[in-house]
Amino acid sequence: MKYRVLIEQDEDGMYIAEVPSLPGCVTQGSSREEALRNAREAIAAYLESLEEHGDPVPPPITEEIVES
Repeated sequence: MKYRVLIEQDEDGMYIAEVPSLPGCVTQGSSREEALRNAREAIAAYLESLEEHGDPVPPPITEEIVES
């Protein structure tokens, strides 16, 4: 599955990565690349935890691009 990851730089220069469709799935890194790597690991751990507890896996968020 593919999940959208939002990456923003905070006031201290760290990059914060959040996965909107997985509540609470947030990580960080000192670069965008590190934050993205950490996000991949966090997503895998999040989904593994859901499966272990028998919880449903949220569907990924899909986007549609609309031109005006």
